[in-house]
Amino acid sequence: MPVSPSSSVQAARKAVADRLHEIRRESGLSGAQVAERAGWYKSKVSRLENAVTPPSDADIRAWCAACGAEDRAPDLIAASRSADTMYVDWRRLQRTGLARLQESYVPLYERTRTTRVYCSNVVPGLLQTDGYARALLGSIYAFRQIPNDVEAAVAARVERSRVIREGDHRFALLVEESVLRHRMGSAEVMAGQLGYLLSVMAFPSVSFGVIPFTADRRMWVTETFSVYDDAQAQVETLTAQLNITAPGELEQYVRAFGEFSKLAVYGSAARSLITAAIEAVE
Repeated sequence: MPVSPSSSVQAARKAVADRLHEIRRESGLSGAQVAERAGWYKSKVSRLENAVTPPSDADIRAWCAACGAEDRAPDLIAASRSADTMYVDWRRLQRTGLARLQESYVPLYERTRTTRVYCSNVVPGLLQTDGYARALLGSIYAFRQIPNDVEAAVAARVERSRVIREGDHRFALLVEESVLRHRMGSAEVMAGQLGYLLSVMAFPSVSFGVIPFTADRRMWVTETFSVYDDAQAQVETLTAQLNITAPGELEQYVRAFGEFSKLAVYGSAARSLITAAIEAVE
């Protein structure tokens, strides 16, 4: 099962802190001596070594200089920056609006051969219609209180979906049956979205499955996540996007997707669930 989504971030930051500690020990300096040379309070050294406070680039340079290990600063700065990109607050990603964020995913989709997506709350972005995307992105805009570029974001989201029709890509997408029943937008918009799912199922690049309410659960409902070529996973929480690359955690998301895929129905059984959801739209 997936572990706490922030554990990769914590592990990466702890690894940076451990390397700072190692550099200090190798230099033969005490924490107090490093603080004195860097012009810090002694407590800062303890916070950095125990991963309580993430180091800035300047902190790392000052630490390495104090320990006579300036040549190790560039690699350590790179590792620290990598840890910072694992956990990205939505407010940071969406501070200028939503359109740029939609566009930023295109290179990832284009270089990925196999994309696996599990959605427990909404229709996967790659399969959203114009109307559904407008309703969803509009609600995100209102909740986050960010600049209103919803129309541009909708256009960008729909445009990026071309990857499911172009190139040598494969997409395995799974949704909980509840996704079919949670209305986003008007009845007409929701019916149109569900109808589009029926047509998408015919695309040769797409495998689409629905996990029924009646499934004998061997895997509980989790947060929405995507896996790209067994190389990276992205996890969506209310507050942040998490980028998972640690092999141990990544393997668990791959395994979780496999378990979800066993619970799902496909083909005519999935179409029946979608059709029933269309008929239930009022």
